[in-house]
Amino acid sequence: MRINRSIFSAQTLALILVAPFCMNAQEKSHVTSEQVTHAVQELEKLAEKQINENALPGLAIAVVFQDNVVYAKGFGVRDVNSKAPVDADTVFQLASLSKSIGSTVVAELVGEGKITWDSKLSVLDPTFEMFDPWVTREIAIRDMYAHRSGLPAHAGDLLEDLEFTRAEILYRLRYQHPDSSFRSHYAYTNFGMTEGGIAAAKAYGLDWETAAEQKLYKPLGMTSSSSRYADFVARRNKALGHVLVDGKWVQKFKRDPDTESPAGGVSSSVNDLTKWMRLQLANGKFDGKQIVDEKALAETHHPQILIGFNPATRLPSFYGLGWNVSYDQEGRLRLNHSGAFALGAATHVNLVPDEQLGIVVLTNAYPIGMAEALGTTFLDMALYGKPSQDWIALFKKVFSDPAAIGTILGFDYSKPAASPAPALKNSAYLGRFTNDYFGDISIVEKAGGLAIEQGPMKMTFAMQHYDRDTFTYETQGENAVGRSGITFTIGPDGKAMQVVVENLNVRGEGTFKRAANRK
Repeated sequence: MRINRSIFSAQTLALILVAPFCMNAQEKSHVTSEQVTHAVQELEKLAEKQINENALPGLAIAVVFQDNVVYAKGFGVRDVNSKAPVDADTVFQLASLSKSIGSTVVAELVGEGKITWDSKLSVLDPTFEMFDPWVTREIAIRDMYAHRSGLPAHAGDLLEDLEFTRAEILYRLRYQHPDSSFRSHYAYTNFGMTEGGIAAAKAYGLDWETAAEQKLYKPLGMTSSSSRYADFVARRNKALGHVLVDGKWVQKFKRDPDTESPAGGVSSSVNDLTKWMRLQLANGKFDGKQIVDEKALAETHHPQILIGFNPATRLPSFYGLGWNVSYDQEGRLRLNHSGAFALGAATHVNLVPDEQLGIVVLTNAYPIGMAEALGTTFLDMALYGKPSQDWIALFKKVFSDPAAIGTILGFDYSKPAASPAPALKNSAYLGRFTNDYFGDISIVEKAGGLAIEQGPMKMTFAMQHYDRDTFTYETQGENAVGRSGITFTIGPDGKAMQVVVENLNVRGEGTFKRAANRK
């Protein structure tokens, strides 16, 4: 089973687990150095245990407290093939943890004064359009960073799998029907946030990657951090992504997230990230110097839209600007964000600003809940002296449940049709079919059978007959769902007039109509 990345929106984790579960409010007291030291010691034992039990190949952890780095260490291996060890300088892909870092970059740009969080995209980037012209005119940076644009969750992600460029994906969002009215609902969107970041950087004549480097990484001395995939590839000390295959960790995939760099493209080490966490906890200051405007940064920590209610505490959970935002029963602000690639990365950061305490956990395994479990366990121990529950067992259970994590499995084509009808001749299905959102596909002959060509690079996948006018193919990419269906509708002339590609039809947008013959 391949896990869909939607689990790492703020949805399931913020609602069910990551939002703080705390002890009796009367037990509140400020955290001491002794409490943090004890929590770090227990955390280290727990991390070593997971590596020894092969729960994941490698991880790195760092803890900051009262503007000091009190812990930074690596465990396990960067790559199961080379067996090179992870250390505190090992660079990991951060996936959606990039959103919190990206919102810090935008806060710096806001602080410089040319833009505000409420600057309209129609002014900053007139080429960008939403489905509704009124929304196009009104939507602002804040809306994209708060996931309240009206776009459906993960709009554009399937276009990324089809290898469209960033510019093409953002252009095609104008064909994406909204899932809710503007500013009324939370829906996690990588490419909505990407557009927000790009538009903010444009105001300063910068591309996103350069803005992140100049406005954040260089001022903080984050020399191992980048928003470019090529820089990650060039690192010698980097952790490669792993997935489980027949119970064993395997380094199988590469994940290039450049198209969504503001939302998922950062790579960094825990040593670098401690500098960023210190800045977050010091209201934009680092080593006594104001790097990011305090007011602009504080705005990222404020609730912008309701996500839901924590079932354990019945307290509300919110999304801020690039952060999951909540408050515990003692009134303390809690900030967190997770990130993951189904192709082999899982990360988590968790901050308690009132206590000047934070932890980051980076792993090189596809999401199993370990990053969140270690971070949440540590904070429980530091704040209350013991875990409120077995977080590892709980997260493991949630991440293994497709219904809970939002995985879309579709029809099970591994089971043969009961009484399959034969297909028509290949010629009945051949041709080019078009769709405003997904572009063109072509059905072609290959090795005596049929194949589907998708995306601008014409990625070609062999098709297998299933039943009459339904075929299947093996999906690939971050949002792959295994074998998926391709079903044709045959017209009066005996040829296919349209085709539905099931894995692209999650929101009813996977229908491709036969294109008119080109002259």
